[in-house]
Amino acid sequence: MCRKLSSKESYKGFEQGPIRPPSEAHSLLIRVTRNCPWNHCSFCPVYKNTKFSIRPVEHVIEDIEKVYKFIEILKGLKDRNGHLFHKDAMALTKELDKNNRMAFYASFQWVISGMEWIFIQDADSLIIKPENMLAILKHLKYRFPNVARITSYARSHTLVRISDGNLIAMRAAGLNRIHIGLESGSDKVLERVKKGVDQTTHIKAGQKVKQAGMELSGYIMPGLGGRELSHDHALKSAHALNQIDPDFIRIRTLAIPNSLPLYRAYRSGHFLKLTDIEIVKELRTFIRGLDNIASRIKSDHILNLFEEIDGRLPQDKASILATIDSFLEMPPKRQALFQIGRRLGVLNRLGDLESPRRVAKVETFCKDNSITPDNVETIIEEMVKRFV
Repeated sequence: MCRKLSSKESYKGFEQGPIRPPSEAHSLLIRVTRNCPWNHCSFCPVYKNTKFSIRPVEHVIEDIEKVYKFIEILKGLKDRNGHLFHKDAMALTKELDKNNRMAFYASFQWVISGMEWIFIQDADSLIIKPENMLAILKHLKYRFPNVARITSYARSHTLVRISDGNLIAMRAAGLNRIHIGLESGSDKVLERVKKGVDQTTHIKAGQKVKQAGMELSGYIMPGLGGRELSHDHALKSAHALNQIDPDFIRIRTLAIPNSLPLYRAYRSGHFLKLTDIEIVKELRTFIRGLDNIASRIKSDHILNLFEEIDGRLPQDKASILATIDSFLEMPPKRQALFQIGRRLGVLNRLGDLESPRRVAKVETFCKDNSITPDNVETIIEEMVKRFV
């Protein structure tokens, strides 16, 4: 199965890209493309000032071979109980050059994580020729036949151009989950933030993934419409997802670090950023609009105010809305306390407000930094930039 290198581009060694979804924290990262072929989204800080390129299939397979070789070595280091000790593994790195150390570390982390999942990078790897993706998937399954999940990001714009037959073939070859950054279902919002796609394309792409038998994670970004388009953003996003019925709806609240193109619009007053409270109200409108689907809602990112939003529709919809309403009914001082505590990592759930020890820690921080309900949004704005 291993192929000779035939590309004009010389193989420069094992590669991994800069990001992956939080749900792929224990996955082996295999880089098929570099950066993003679109790269115009005004809200995205990743890949700016970089060029998109497709790695030759032979180079990707060479990466897979490196990982396979190191995993075989690591298996030989396990004791009779199947344990692999960090010091024994790291002792081998002294004999490796920088690039091979990178491949070794990736292999080691995957071994200790259970070798269950693989994530294909970077931002839109399904843009490569279907026959090339199939060759990569088949080689992954050849070397790692027990892998339970192979996943990739994909743009809706790319997915709608792949034939149903090719998507089904990729699913048969092992690709069984796709992450799509929908961000919004509002055409007005999508155009304003230069997403390069419309609602119709999002819906068609999501439906194609589901029809191919793959799991689908769709990402929605509360706050992306700003104050002007907040209601449209919430309702149209819910409408799009109602047509798709993805397996997962993942919440990724907007943050605006200074490096973003959107930051310029924000500073000039052309984009009116929502406060935390306004985003919570928008989120409530969005979730209320979800209907007749069986998606699981996940709030699995520190940018989100509520970590505890995690439930299956429709049965958990009422409890999710109750959590949101509970926060909105709090007095401003208690809301500000939770906002700060969440971004400090001290308060993760509303129930943590019942812990005197945790609350005292946040109150001390607020007192030392003169934080009040009147200035909390300014403080939060700077705090969340650390998470982007």
